Amino acid sequence: MSLNESVLSIFREINQIPRCSGDDQRLSDWLVELGKRHNWETIQDKAFNVLLKVPAKNLTTSHPVILQGHIDMVGVKEPDSQHDFTKDPIEMYEEDGWLKAKGTTLGADNGIAIAIALAIALDKTTTHPPLELLFTADEERGLNGANALQSNILTGKYLLNIDSEDEGIFTIGCAGGRTTHIELPLKLEKKHQNIQQYEINISKLSGGHSGIQIVEQKPNAIQFVARILNKLLQMTENIYLVSINGGVAHNAIPSGATARFACSDETAIENICRDMFTLFEKEYRGTEPDMLLSIERTTPATAYFDKESTAKVAHILNALPHGVFRMNTQMEHLVETSNNLAQVSTENEKLHILLSQRSSIASQLDFITQKIEAIAKLTGADVFSGTGYPAWEPDWESELLQKSILSYKNAFDIEPKIEVIHAGLECGIIKSKYPDVQMISFGPTIIAPHTPKERLKIADIEKITKFMLELFKNLSIKENRQ
Repeated sequence: MSLNESVLSIFREINQIPRCSGDDQRLSDWLVELGKRHNWETIQDKAFNVLLKVPAKNLTTSHPVILQGHIDMVGVKEPDSQHDFTKDPIEMYEEDGWLKAKGTTLGADNGIAIAIALAIALDKTTTHPPLELLFTADEERGLNGANALQSNILTGKYLLNIDSEDEGIFTIGCAGGRTTHIELPLKLEKKHQNIQQYEINISKLSGGHSGIQIVEQKPNAIQFVARILNKLLQMTENIYLVSINGGVAHNAIPSGATARFACSDETAIENICRDMFTLFEKEYRGTEPDMLLSIERTTPATAYFDKESTAKVAHILNALPHGVFRMNTQMEHLVETSNNLAQVSTENEKLHILLSQRSSIASQLDFITQKIEAIAKLTGADVFSGTGYPAWEPDWESELLQKSILSYKNAFDIEPKIEVIHAGLECGIIKSKYPDVQMISFGPTIIAPHTPKERLKIADIEKITKFMLELFKNLSIKENRQ
């Protein structure tokens, strides 16, 4: 079996194991068992991070090389999919040179990193230095595994993060970020007589990664539903919210949202919803061809939120920012600061909102967070912002970067592109714990991560492994001459 085939085989095996964020212990345990089976030094911490220490194979350097990725994935599925992410394997298939999944996210972000690292470590013919395979848990919900990582277990001098999504591009810096939770108390009242209940649902927006793709000005399904509610409130007073739900993760732009409410004016409901949806189609003409709106009568609830609570929900969701807040003033086309209105739900007589802020400048991260907190407080909501994670500042002169550029050019006769990205990477947190470790991030091309359209370019797997083996050789030459 070739190295490329081994990567795909391991990835298929990984995708048999459910591993959405917060439910990734099974894959963590699987990695531990694999490490022990091959007599590698194996460490698993309380956060379910795993470190596998693999001896050198025909290439000894004074420092191990760290190969790093995360074990969890974002689970998003098509509205009509029956997939259960807690127990069902990901159904993969190949089409036109791409690896895809049937109706769900593929999990290439970041399962392919695990597969590449393990394939290199397990291959009997591959030459490599001592390797430290670092697989972190619960990355997608806020880099939680990296935050819990001990600061005394890694000995490598170089870290290769395999969690970027454009082959041929090396990432050497990223934004920092934090999340904010808002809880708005709501008041229930008894069911009204002669009133109908409706459900409006916005679905099949393109969604996407809230860091990488926020610059594309993608629409947010939660905002669409909030705009409809706000318009209904302008046209009629007799609106009573029952529930509102949307979004799946802090780092995924919401592609669907649903609101249930009661109203006595059926004609107004139909007309306003249709008119607003027509506006959305005009605003995003050509970019959201699959977007759908459904309006249905549903079984009346036993109680509704009162008019004041309903208005507060519409107002706060319309007031909260989403999208690009500020562009970088030094690097063209790079987002500096943004916010993702990520999730909304109603539970226990409260509106729950999750937002995710990012910025490469700490003061701007504080600024946008303070704006969000101010909006929440004006509505009487409780608000909680996390400490977040640090930005990863680029080192344009690092030895690892120079050797990586040389290795890529040797392998493919072209130079890679170097960039700093708006997304958050674990490198920032790991760098804060291991400041002397040099880092780069790269990976095979992955299109539409965090959506059911996620796909991986199969040919890029061979390019990534070829580059890595060339880099191992060049790092060894440097160290052997010292």
